[in-house]
Amino acid sequence: MNARSESIKIFTDGSSKGNPGPGGFGVVMQLGKHVKEFSVGYRLTTNNRMELGAVIFALEQLKSANYVIEIYSDSKYVIDAITKGWVFGWKAKGFKGKKNSDLWLKYLSLHDKYTIHFHWVKGHNGHPENERCDQLAVEAAEKGPHLIDLVFETNQTSQLD
Repeated sequence: MNARSESIKIFTDGSSKGNPGPGGFGVVMQLGKHVKEFSVGYRLTTNNRMELGAVIFALEQLKSANYVIEIYSDSKYVIDAITKGWVFGWKAKGFKGKKNSDLWLKYLSLHDKYTIHFHWVKGHNGHPENERCDQLAVEAAEKGPHLIDLVFETNQTSQLD
């Protein structure tokens, strides 16, 4: 892979009003002076699904694998699962007893396409891009429009039966 000297910086955050409850995520992507912002809301979901969903969404927006990708998140769930290799063990064991396997499988389908470095940032600590992602995520959770997280809602319904 011929990565350029410039990297794409991706900042992500997820939010859920109740766990489960309405949720959303925010993404800020930077390449040099170019900045794009995204937010998506869901009718019923969890905070961890939104944290991981933000990373997946951002990677799906990339049009080239020629950049090093720097992902910044305040989610220890996402950062530790990837940087400590837990998700690879979960996959090897068929995600037995693990939540969000649908999203983890989607992430793993993207993982090897890019050179990705993950960085944990402390949430609600004045980091400008993290604060902006939080604003986007909260607005998406509160105001919508709300998509339907079919996998999550189907699993929730089946657990009530």
